[in-house]
Amino acid sequence: VGIDILRLNCRMRWGFAFFLMVLCGPLSVAAELPVLPRADHAQWQAVGRINLAGYRTREMCTGVLIAPDQVLTAAHCLSGADGIGPRPDQLTFVAGWLQGKAVDVVSGSAIWVHPKAYAARGLDIRYDIALLSLERDARVDPLPLLPTDTTAPALFGIVGYSTRRPHMLSAAFDCQGVTSFSLLRLDCAVLPGNSGGPVLTRDGDRWAVTGVISAMGKSGALAVPVTQLPIR
Repeated sequence: VGIDILRLNCRMRWGFAFFLMVLCGPLSVAAELPVLPRADHAQWQAVGRINLAGYRTREMCTGVLIAPDQVLTAAHCLSGADGIGPRPDQLTFVAGWLQGKAVDVVSGSAIWVHPKAYAARGLDIRYDIALLSLERDARVDPLPLLPTDTTAPALFGIVGYSTRRPHMLSAAFDCQGVTSFSLLRLDCAVLPGNSGGPVLTRDGDRWAVTGVISAMGKSGALAVPVTQLPIR
């Protein structure tokens, strides 16, 4: 869980040399999403931290509530780089976390990971998507899903927590993105901790979830579209 695929190692063997170059090239350490103004946090309470705490371990990713008891995140956030992760009851979803206060805190009860995520040796980031089922409904309104698969450039949003700023959300809503090789490529910078966070697109007058942040590229982010989910 703590490896955060945003610091992905270069041992993946799934044949897309271009993405290996993007993922394993030099990274701009200073680049990151802007801090979300404190007054705007209330409308993003469905986005929260997925915390793992154990003996000598304290790690986090970002997740988003897409149903009362279902949190969407990245597969590596729940199962690591090798598919061997913690039990679901060792994971906690902290909804609407803001500087020491949460809207709700719910333990995990089950984990679904895309069956192709670890089908080959190591993690295939094209399927780096997972669901954490909660032991009860969270007291937060979920965000809707809006599957998209565009090969034309479009605008997207990203919201999440980073290890650099773990107590406030960071966000950008003007990210240029395009679908390529089954992944959504975005020009907004992300950091460790942003993994599992939602990629958003406009659905009328609201934002909806269209992808999950998986990895940090040389000049942006890679995300897995929600079209990989078994639910709609």
